[in-house]
Amino acid sequence: MAVLVCGGAGYIGSHTVRQLLKAGEEVIIADNLSKGHRAAINPDVKFYECDIRDKGALKKIFAENKIEAVFHFAAYIEAGESVELPLKYFNNNVYGMQILLEAMTECGIDKIIFSSTAAVYGEPEKIPIAEDDATFPVNPYGDSKLIMEIMMRRVSAAQGVRFVSLRYFNASGASEDGSIGEDHHPETHLIPLVLQVPLGKRDHITIFGNDYPTPDGTCIRDYIHVLDLADAHICALNYLRGGGASNFFNLGSGQGFSVKEIIDAAEKVTGQKIKKELGARRAGDPARLIASSDKARKILKWAPQFDDIEKIISTAWNWHTSHPNGYGD
Repeated sequence: MAVLVCGGAGYIGSHTVRQLLKAGEEVIIADNLSKGHRAAINPDVKFYECDIRDKGALKKIFAENKIEAVFHFAAYIEAGESVELPLKYFNNNVYGMQILLEAMTECGIDKIIFSSTAAVYGEPEKIPIAEDDATFPVNPYGDSKLIMEIMMRRVSAAQGVRFVSLRYFNASGASEDGSIGEDHHPETHLIPLVLQVPLGKRDHITIFGNDYPTPDGTCIRDYIHVLDLADAHICALNYLRGGGASNFFNLGSGQGFSVKEIIDAAEKVTGQKIKKELGARRAGDPARLIASSDKARKILKWAPQFDDIEKIISTAWNWHTSHPNGYGD
């Protein structure tokens, strides 16, 4: 039996494919390459270039392969863009989930592991954030992911498709050998943006607000290495294989680092001074986002291996210096 990785040419998807192969799994990738990269696809893996909104293409994959479970990474992720183009996010993310679930139920596929997000919580009421805390997204991206979770929950109750929804905090880093990594266009994540300064791709990094109620006035986030995220997906698959019920899990390190602390750590890793400029606060930026991952540790038997922020940044730096233009496609 194989697993289907939708969005397997993207950042987290490609790292998960690699970890699945290391674990001895048979893997099939489906990706429309609108955000993913052909060069990130393992040449030994069967690849279908298709969109998850194409039910016929999905059913063809299910007919041609013995699929046990689906990993779903095929969603748009830019929160800022979602505010300007909400329908783009509802069409790809929500409608895409509808078609995927329809194809799965029609073809008898009963397990799905979903790439969700901490954005479902919106402005947190307390820190660290637990899975049963209130979910009030502040942008259409978070709305779309929450709706996708609701869809899975309802289909699980009605038709027995069991799911694990993994709510990521700030995915970061790259493979330790530097062969695959983060390549978004446009880039919106802090660590690669900071590293663009010593790479000579930007003159400075902008700090959006320094008057938050945090020790140094800048926003604090929980950074989790992409390989730790990938390993959590394998734990989730094994949990479902063992008969585990549909469930939600936070994935984070449980540690918080401010924007200034990330810049300081990047200066140590790169050995270069990074120019900073102060900008206005961005709307909807919470002061702190830190995960409680106790539930994932207890139930999924998962624990992050990368707990040092300089180590996380060093893997990203290795990727960016060896691939200054990303995948180049």
